[in-house]
Amino acid sequence: MLRAARDCGRILTVEEHSVIGGLGEAVCAAVAEACPVPVKRIGVMDEFGHSGPAGELLKQFGLCAENIAAQAKAMLGK
Repeated sequence: MLRAARDCGRILTVEEHSVIGGLGEAVCAAVAEACPVPVKRIGVMDEFGHSGPAGELLKQFGLCAENIAAQAKAMLGK
């Protein structure tokens, strides 16, 4: 992960649950001390979960391919 941070200069994490206490938060903590780079976390923001069709929920929380690609491009300035 630290090598990727150094090589890429940025990190994008995607997780299908709350970003609080999740993978993105752990990545932020790890790179903050050793190799500070911008980190964008995609996942369920600080809100209560709810039920529904999987595809609709993924889209609602920004976990669809289109949003992930858009966020990656934005991080690259494209």
